[in-house]
Amino acid sequence: MRTEDLLAAIATGLWRWDNASGRVTLDAEAARLLGLPPTPVELTEAAARSRFHPVDFAEINGIVQLALAEETLAEARLRIVDERGRVQRIVRSRSRPRVVDGGFELVGTLQEVPEPQPGTSAAHTPITGDWRRSREAFLLDAGRALAEARSTAEVLRVAAGLSMPGFMPDGLAVFGIEGDRLSVIGHHGPHGDEERPSAGTALADDHPAAEVVRTGRALYLPTPEEYSRRYPTAWPVAAPFRRTSWAFVPLVNAGRTIGAWMAAFTQPVAFTPDERSVLTTVARMLAQALARAGMQEEQQELALGLQRSMMPTVQPDIPGMTVAARYVPTGGGLEVGGDWYDMIPLPSGRLALVIGDVQGHDVRAAGLMGQLRIALRAYASEGHHPDAVLSRASRFLAGINATEPGGHGEDQRFATCLYIEVDPATGLLDIARAGHPDPAILLADGTVLIRPTAGGLPLGIVPDADYPTTRLVLEPGETMMVCTDGLIETGGHDLDTGWARLRDTIEAHEPGEIDESLERLADALVQAVHGPPSHHTTGPLVDRREDDIAVLLLRRDGAGCSIGPGGLPARPVRRTVLTVAQAEPERIAEARRQVREVLHDWADPDQVDSAVLMVSEVVTNVLLHTDGDALLVAEISGERGARRVRVDVADSSDELPHRRCPGELASSGRGLVLLELLAGAWGVDPRGDGKSTWFELYEDAGEAVGPLSPESESESEPAA
Repeated sequence: MRTEDLLAAIATGLWRWDNASGRVTLDAEAARLLGLPPTPVELTEAAARSRFHPVDFAEINGIVQLALAEETLAEARLRIVDERGRVQRIVRSRSRPRVVDGGFELVGTLQEVPEPQPGTSAAHTPITGDWRRSREAFLLDAGRALAEARSTAEVLRVAAGLSMPGFMPDGLAVFGIEGDRLSVIGHHGPHGDEERPSAGTALADDHPAAEVVRTGRALYLPTPEEYSRRYPTAWPVAAPFRRTSWAFVPLVNAGRTIGAWMAAFTQPVAFTPDERSVLTTVARMLAQALARAGMQEEQQELALGLQRSMMPTVQPDIPGMTVAARYVPTGGGLEVGGDWYDMIPLPSGRLALVIGDVQGHDVRAAGLMGQLRIALRAYASEGHHPDAVLSRASRFLAGINATEPGGHGEDQRFATCLYIEVDPATGLLDIARAGHPDPAILLADGTVLIRPTAGGLPLGIVPDADYPTTRLVLEPGETMMVCTDGLIETGGHDLDTGWARLRDTIEAHEPGEIDESLERLADALVQAVHGPPSHHTTGPLVDRREDDIAVLLLRRDGAGCSIGPGGLPARPVRRTVLTVAQAEPERIAEARRQVREVLHDWADPDQVDSAVLMVSEVVTNVLLHTDGDALLVAEISGERGARRVRVDVADSSDELPHRRCPGELASSGRGLVLLELLAGAWGVDPRGDGKSTWFELYEDAGEAVGPLSPESESESEPAA
């Protein structure tokens, strides 16, 4: 009997599918099974596809690719349909695919599958729509869960929780490659650590996982007998777990085998093509997820190393002072950016505090930050004054911008910076500012004031920029805070609302709490912006990050209050000092703001408005009628509800003011009238190098107006 007659007798046909040429050849029996006349025929791929259910034919490609990868037979169950799309029969295809130029060639058999009779225990065929839908839903959910995993541990947790349709492994292991040996990246099973697979297996060993890594092909062991026969050396380790089937699938990413995945089953599994396809797809997704997680963990480790190298620890033993610092990177991939802080011992015995922000949150910003920090350290160590340090740093950064590739045009970077030279013995602060936010001072009584300082352009914009220096004194019990704009503006805030949020956070701490732990205040500032910390590096790292944050706190130790009547501590004096130069009349607005902030908790808002108006008049008078600068000192003393605010505006002119009588339409000359109407007391005191115009307001408003000094009898109005 001929082979063709024998195959026809058992309802089996032969077919050949040449994917490269797009032709399908059928013998007579294969043509009959496809619903064609029972004669040999050659069809186009499109014509053959029309005889199969479209869902089944679409899956043939995946089955063929799986068989090519495993070097096994391609098996599939296919529904044959008529011209109206109605299913006529189900056939089983078994074929051996091979790769040809431009595609693959499939040569195999087609055999009709009889319909199971009602009441029989015929196995459920994986060709049914319900199984396909559940498999597709499973793969979709698994892909989404693995794509969202952010660490190796999370990837392994997701893999352990996968519930495969129709067959569920109860033991999983992921093997990685370390040199010439396998390592166990993770495992899962009902017996916990007791079920840990053998570690330290050599790639050359007789072990299924090692063979999978060596060959890049999957291994399926459906029975214990098959396992023990093929791998007698490894079987004694696997036998105690009492599994019945095992799948070892290669983990391949970007064409490279990075490990192996073992799925072990308590119930027997035949590893049909559909089941192998699910396992192979999951292994592919698992390999990609592990590669992504490993890359992210490497980047995080690199970022942490950069942070440790670029962010110095603050000096803990500064005589008479306490320092705390935090650095929180942005939420980008490489968790280091352009923000930094530094503390530099100076040749004079003083100390320099530096905080800055290089534009951008990328690798170039981090690199420029590192170079700029080193340059600032070098200039400071040479003994230059703050203005000279920033001028040299600006020239240095401008030079980098001019010489680095991509340093011109849109990619030119600048940096803001605040450089503070500190004398720990006296609390003297010499401050130079390059486009950076001003420092804030927490006074001894818990009030927060922003200290305006003179400043210049950010570093790197103009090579020879000038940076004027502002001198402040940090009194005993006061704390200075300097930060980058990420602490202020994160969360949609601008400078004003951001400062208000930080002020509320700081003032919520009692002065005694800050005395005990400046570190606690630093944590509170970061948490006020981002919420509770997740873990620590140089400070609390958080999960919701919009911009880098660097913050430095400097506290001058010592009592913040004097001894009052009866030997009890008196309430600390609240004081602010501001210089308004002749060349900076715009700072009059800053003077008004400073007075308003000093009086932020004053009982009578009308008195606050009066104080602001009088300050504006007195300071303007100095700028209009003298050649010198105005020095403003505002001081609050006394107990809440009965406090006194005294404002002194000093200048270098010896000429005493005199009274004027402005007409109804006059545009000036009413300053004296305002002082007489609004102040609780006021006067002009001559000094050796000029004079001081002052006024006082009393919170209880019942305080008697004090006598004027003799000089005030002949004074004029302080300004129009």
